[in-house]
Amino acid sequence: MNPGATWDYFAAHYDPRYAEQHGHPTIFVNTMHIAGFIDRIATDWAGPYSRVVRRKITLLGSIYAGDSMVGRGCVVAKRHTGLIDLQITVSNQRGELCCPAELTLELSR
Repeated sequence: MNPGATWDYFAAHYDPRYAEQHGHPTIFVNTMHIAGFIDRIATDWAGPYSRVVRRKITLLGSIYAGDSMVGRGCVVAKRHTGLIDLQITVSNQRGELCCPAELTLELSR
């Protein structure tokens, strides 16, 4: 479903055999899935009128089918202009860091 929604048809996202042939235990989620998860962590915390204005992510590992995505975040700066900087991490259920991220949110005034 996700590859079709994001137009990312790289076979390792939907074909377990292809993923295994290329050194992965099974299929894994794509970058836009992780970015959407990070955005959701931030906007669920900040509220429905918040808006993502900057996102920087680093992919260090993969989230495979059957894994749990665990997101954690903290505020690192708050500006008088209504912008908030966050650091968010995405790990799997084993505590392996898969994607650290920096995010800036604009809060409604």
